[in-house]
Amino acid sequence: MASTVPPDAILEEVGNKGIITLNKPRTLNALNYNMVKLIYPKLKEWEGTKSMVIIKGAGEKAFCAGGDVRSIVESLNDPESLGDYFFREEYTLNCLIGTLQIPYIALIDGVTMGGGVGMSVHGQYRVATERTIFAMPETAIGLFPDVGGSYFLPRLGGSLGMFLALTGWRLKGRDVLKAGVATHVCDSARLGELETSLLSLESFYTEDITDILQKFHNEATFSKDEPFCLQSVLPQIEACFSGQSVEEIITNLEKDGSEWAKKQLMTIARMSPTSLKVTHEMITRGANLTLQECLTMENRIVSRVHKHHDFSEGVRAVLIDRDNKPKWGPATLEVVTRENVESFFQPLEDPSKELDL
Repeated sequence: MASTVPPDAILEEVGNKGIITLNKPRTLNALNYNMVKLIYPKLKEWEGTKSMVIIKGAGEKAFCAGGDVRSIVESLNDPESLGDYFFREEYTLNCLIGTLQIPYIALIDGVTMGGGVGMSVHGQYRVATERTIFAMPETAIGLFPDVGGSYFLPRLGGSLGMFLALTGWRLKGRDVLKAGVATHVCDSARLGELETSLLSLESFYTEDITDILQKFHNEATFSKDEPFCLQSVLPQIEACFSGQSVEEIITNLEKDGSEWAKKQLMTIARMSPTSLKVTHEMITRGANLTLQECLTMENRIVSRVHKHHDFSEGVRAVLIDRDNKPKWGPATLEVVTRENVESFFQPLEDPSKELDL
């Protein structure tokens, strides 16, 4: 008897509610093209027929650890590589989540990075647990904090988003709330109870959803009285990462001279110089753009970045060979010119490849 392969995303309807489960626990629910193709039309349908949508990840380790970038790199030599269409459709889904006319509740339990952030942060409610680990670590693989990172990161307050974008700093548990990424917290052991409470709601009022989330939030027991992990260095983050260029940020950190600053310098030195400069420019521009404009900009960038040497080299070093010794090209910031950076932001030569939002 042939075994049935489980779907990459499980889409359930419970009365007038929709539930999405990212269902690749062995790969930490990494977002792949099949998931995007399954979820987008169903979410579009549910927007007109359901009162709310809950999204979660299968297993206990991750909500979604990011996009399946390894498959994208492995397809680069195909006549039409996966990267030529995956990102465009992923960003279209991110935009739908961000403009959805019904409540969207993301239970971000466990690892939530990259593509997983895009599947959650643009929704109305994001519920973190003591197991949540948030990061946008793309500069380490020659990519950039995409999936709407140019929209939400500069809106976290001050230069916190720029810091998170350039360094890939990890936030855990209640700190995800304190940074402004999550809207609520809940003990992981009570997520089933929270979901049951939401599914039993008979009203269509968002106030009732908020009341339930707030109840579980108030009763969450983990890290209740601990300060934000970055609280003591927020003035330094503001002083250093408000720099008008990556070079200025590095100069600011060198002038700071503290142990914290030295650690950030070491982290930044490991990242792709091209990714760092593109990311800085993108975050700066995104502060004054709508979500749709940000995603359109990111689509232009990624159509070029995913074919750039640093992306395939970064994925090789971090995810395939795992030697963590990428050979970036260009290897230094000074070789990445202003013209180089701006070339990533230009309208696409083929208008049909632009994001149609």
